[in-house]
Amino acid sequence: MRIRRAALVAAVLTSVVVAPAQAQPSPAGHIRLDQVGFGTSEQKHAYVLGGAANTKFSVVDSRGRTVLTGRTGASTGSWSDRYPAVHPIDFSQLKKSGTYRIKVGGATSTAFRVDSLKKLFSPVAHNTVEFFQAQRDGADVIPGRLNRKPAHLTDREALVHEAPVFAGEGGDRIAAPLKPTGAKVDLEGGWFDAGDFVKFTHASSYSTASMLLALRNKHNDALYEEAKFGLKWLDKAWDEKTGTLYAQVGIGTGSEEFGFVGDHDVWRLPEADDELDVKPGDSEYYIKHRPVFRANAAGEKISPNLVGRVAGSFALAAQVEAHRNPRVARSYLDKAAQLFALAKTSDVGELVTAFPHAYYPEASWTDDLEFGATQLALAAKALHDKRYGQFARAATHWAKEFLATGDPDTLNVYNISALGHADLAPLLRKGIPGAEVTEQQVVGDIERQLRKGADAARTSPFRTAADVETWDVGSRTFGYITTAALHQRLTGSKEYATFGTQQRGFALGTNAWGTSLVVGVGTKFPECPHHQAANLSGSPDGGSKVLVGAVINGPNDATLFEGLGDMPPGSVPCTKPYTLEFDSAKSVFADDLRSWPSSEPAIDFTATGVLGFSLIANS
Repeated sequence: MRIRRAALVAAVLTSVVVAPAQAQPSPAGHIRLDQVGFGTSEQKHAYVLGGAANTKFSVVDSRGRTVLTGRTGASTGSWSDRYPAVHPIDFSQLKKSGTYRIKVGGATSTAFRVDSLKKLFSPVAHNTVEFFQAQRDGADVIPGRLNRKPAHLTDREALVHEAPVFAGEGGDRIAAPLKPTGAKVDLEGGWFDAGDFVKFTHASSYSTASMLLALRNKHNDALYEEAKFGLKWLDKAWDEKTGTLYAQVGIGTGSEEFGFVGDHDVWRLPEADDELDVKPGDSEYYIKHRPVFRANAAGEKISPNLVGRVAGSFALAAQVEAHRNPRVARSYLDKAAQLFALAKTSDVGELVTAFPHAYYPEASWTDDLEFGATQLALAAKALHDKRYGQFARAATHWAKEFLATGDPDTLNVYNISALGHADLAPLLRKGIPGAEVTEQQVVGDIERQLRKGADAARTSPFRTAADVETWDVGSRTFGYITTAALHQRLTGSKEYATFGTQQRGFALGTNAWGTSLVVGVGTKFPECPHHQAANLSGSPDGGSKVLVGAVINGPNDATLFEGLGDMPPGSVPCTKPYTLEFDSAKSVFADDLRSWPSSEPAIDFTATGVLGFSLIANS
């Protein structure tokens, strides 16, 4: 579970309780499907929430003509007391390009398209890049739909601080005053992490690497520029001269005891921070003059999770630039190699992700080193660098170490093993002298992750792999989408193609609420995300000024929504009529500014979407 905005949420919670819907006879069915559409040759499934088995359905074209008929299948399971059955519709025989709707009983679905995957999902991939443009910090912003303005120019001379001391049950209560080191650093730029304005190297490097993997697969000008923007900030975060990696700008948690507020305590536009007239000791001092925290002291070993993904990002940049600009590519390769050599691989202790660690409680790191070493090997190969063999063997070593952990996780910001495996396997196929793993082992682990998802999906009424009763549903759903696409590209096998399509469907509307989890994509999507800039500069009552491309968390543990009270002070009230009707006793989704466990977007969620949609569009 990741934790964000603890202080702000505590400030706005009241005794108002969101009660589950009362059990009653099941109403007419609601049709749920992928609102973007389906490839012509793909398996195609929709689901009826409610209704009955063996009910006739018809597919009609844009002129209302019936092009296919069939019968709903036996129930795939119960969703809630109100909807004790969910019935599948298989319309895979529909292969002609066009726009269609499904009719069953008295219900009609939203319109969807059948076309080539490129035509359907290239625009969606572009939308996810637009979200990153909206997340830009510093001077080089893109105004976009939200009329973004330069912000946090004081980050050019940010004061470096010692790691803050935390305590408390959640591990996020400030237990001592912040302590400056006296050093200053330029960390202007980069992306905001989520709906707040803090910047983390952990999530930024994951996002940059995901973009570069997509870019390596297919060049796109907007994606290239955004990846370069992320790289520019990572280059600032990695100080080659001193051997220091900076991990965070800003602090989310404030402290009444020590007299300052944190980023999560103030609802405002980011450019407002630069206008503050504050001095040391003022409560909002750290809002304008944001503290920077290091991952290591100069020249000391660095948390290996950060090393793997930052070095991997630089090495991916070297691959992308190898033919375009070999001199720049070699510079990136050297940066990556220097950083990789500083990985702390013994007595690792708690990994550095964020301050507090509870914001991103990662425990896995051998996967990061496998990923970093693999990208170093590929960069060295592209540049005919003699270190190729060294890096390739290191990749196999860390792959072996990862496999030995038995880590049950799948692709998301905490576990990137599938990304490392997918690039290491072709190198193993060609042969790596001294390799400590085989191609079969790493491909087998990708398949193990997909089997885990497929097993979970078989027990879900909407064939959803991610657990809708806990955190990171959107993130893990896109992880499965991406892993299925990587597996098909790697092996040529379509064994998990339908599984991948089912997970994509869940993300784009095949869920109880009939909503896409991507803002601006699909017929129905979140309009009130927990995001300050979108709330204060966007269109809370409908319109085009929305946070297009943002992937939100999605449904979550129902207990997290008990006690939603007033809107955050200073916000524009925003809630949409996602009724309690579609909630279950254990899972809730609310398009409501206050429902940060459900509606807050994040760059790591969306980065996996960038890669997943790009792979689908270019499959």
